[in-house]
Amino acid sequence: MNRLAISTLIAVSTSVLIVQHASAQSNVNSATATTSPAAATAPDNTKSNKVDPSNSAATADAQTNKSSDIDLTKRIRKSVMADKALSTYAHNVKIVAVSGTVTLNGVVRSEQEKSTLEMKAAAVAGKDHVINNLKVAPSS
Repeated sequence: MNRLAISTLIAVSTSVLIVQHASAQSNVNSATATTSPAAATAPDNTKSNKVDPSNSAATADAQTNKSSDIDLTKRIRKSVMADKALSTYAHNVKIVAVSGTVTLNGVVRSEQEKSTLEMKAAAVAGKDHVINNLKVAPSS
């Protein structure tokens, strides 16, 4: 055999091995994706929000464009997001400030999260300026 024939044979063999490896890897990935329960269930409280009619009370549309209200909402949101012990539900509550009064609305995982969020809002806005409309998600 000459050098050209040997080079061609090596190239073809390498290509076949690469295709077989890619195919096997694809089969492993698809098997893992279909059997992994974590991949199928992302944290989502959309259903809880739809069921709870009180979540329509204070919406982002009610938020005023006054700089003091925007700053109030921003400071509370930063405090909530900085607390990594809170659940995804708690990180996604609605925080609406109108004329210095803050309304918390949405669904949280526990009574402890509900009171933690209220305390964070009260620390920024003042205890008498917080309306806590948070609901605790039912245990599943």
